[in-house]
Amino acid sequence: MRLRFNEAKAAQAAGLLLELRGGTMSYMKLIKLLYLSDREALLRWDRPITTDRWVSMDNGPVVSRIYGLIREEPEPGVSGEWARHIQASDRYDVSLIESVDDDELSSAEVKLLRQIFALHGHKNRWELVNYCHELPEWRRPNGSSTPIEVEDILRGEGRPADEITEVVAELENIALVQQMV
Repeated sequence: MRLRFNEAKAAQAAGLLLELRGGTMSYMKLIKLLYLSDREALLRWDRPITTDRWVSMDNGPVVSRIYGLIREEPEPGVSGEWARHIQASDRYDVSLIESVDDDELSSAEVKLLRQIFALHGHKNRWELVNYCHELPEWRRPNGSSTPIEVEDILRGEGRPADEITEVVAELENIALVQQMV
């Protein structure tokens, strides 16, 4: 069971990173920064920020639903939070078209996003790809994609098995509550 994807929260996290970068950046860089933010949030607080699914692709880990929002044209007449605020500005870049609120993000999440940008925002997309290829949870999918699970990240960072079990159980409980609402 997975956490429900919160498009508004994902758009706010991406919007903050885009603002910090001046409004435009490579979509590959954006999805790497969002992945690194989710990963660090999981390691610190046992919960990701974007609630997206993660997959290994040839160019490293990807926040997959966000990748879809960037790469796929929205249905006519359907305008989600992402499309209202962020658009593909050319084949490789995304731009902030309208400022995004941050009411879905906690102050700790905003601080973490800023920290991740301070650590990695100066890197170009290929430097981020190379950095992400060194993460223990990434596996080369050879032209496909393979899921990255919470357990993969926590195990790769040396968390004991009982702690991993507790984190997964808590996330499953949150997902169950989300289904009831």
